[in-house]
Amino acid sequence: MPMNRLREYLDEHGTEYVIVSHSKAYTAQKIAASAHISGHQVAKSVILNVDGKMIMVVVPASHRVNMNRLKRMLGAESVDLAREPKFQRLFPDCEVGAMPPFGNLYNLDVYVDRSLTEDDVIAFNACSHNELVRMAYKDFEKLVNPHIIDCTFEHV
Repeated sequence: MPMNRLREYLDEHGTEYVIVSHSKAYTAQKIAASAHISGHQVAKSVILNVDGKMIMVVVPASHRVNMNRLKRMLGAESVDLAREPKFQRLFPDCEVGAMPPFGNLYNLDVYVDRSLTEDDVIAFNACSHNELVRMAYKDFEKLVNPHIIDCTFEHV
C-alpha cells in the first residue's frame, strides 16, 4: 500500500483523518470532481526548483502558482517547475505525481498558499491516484509547519 509512511506519521501523532477512495484521476481538478469535493479544498503539491533546490508548494486545485510572485517573495534568481524524472526518486512510496503535501517527510521545505488556510478541512493525494486523505487544515499545519505565502492566482 503506497501511503504507509503517511498513515504511520498521521497515526503516531493521533491525527484524525479519513481516506476517500475515488476513481483513478491524475489532475487535482479531476480528483476533486471524482471525489465530489470542492477544488478549493483539494490541495495539490507542486514541486519547484528554486535556485537549484527542490521545494514543495501546496495550493488549491483551483489555483496555479504565480511563478513571478513566488520568485520575488523568495528572493530567488530562478523558479522553475521540477520535472517528474528529477523528483520522483524523492517520493519512493508514492505513485508518480501523487505525492501528499507532507514535504517534511521527504526532506523538502513546504510552502502553503494562504488561501488553503481559510478552509477547515483539506483533502490531498494519499500517495496514489485513487485515494485521498481528508483532515482538518489546522492538524495539517501543526504537523507540517509550512511557510504561509500568497503565491497563486485562481484559474478555474
